[in-house]
Amino acid sequence: MSKTTRATQALVRAGVPHSVHAYAYDPDAPRIGLQAAEALGVAPAQVFKTLMALADGKPVCALVPSDREASLKKLAAAFGAKSAAMMRPADAERATGYHVGGISPLGQKRAVPTLVDASALGQEAIFVNGGQRGLQVRLAPGDLVALLGARTAAVTDD
Repeated sequence: MSKTTRATQALVRAGVPHSVHAYAYDPDAPRIGLQAAEALGVAPAQVFKTLMALADGKPVCALVPSDREASLKKLAAAFGAKSAAMMRPADAERATGYHVGGISPLGQKRAVPTLVDASALGQEAIFVNGGQRGLQVRLAPGDLVALLGARTAAVTDD
């Protein structure tokens, strides 16, 4: 497995401190983010899954802890939209240039409005997908938000 992807290249180009972590990806895991956290030996709240959605029909990206579910109502509100729906997997792959299970918020084909769940700011570091299945990058949440030009909001169901 290569540890160089568009996501890791974006971090290097921006000079963002990070570390790359490979793990044994299980395509049959019921919840990929939880499997990644277990394989890496970290708390699920530190591993953020990348969700591609449509807010009023426009593509958006949301990062939420792997042990939580995004509220589509809260997601829509955070993007100033009336409604939100998850993107179909094939559409998410086409929009990002990554395969499902390896979608990173970094280095996507086209930048889209991105939101990081506010819980990330309470962590010293978080893990996000590194651009391929079985690859995570660890970085400071503030660095991720700044690099993506993302906003933060609480968008998970309690």
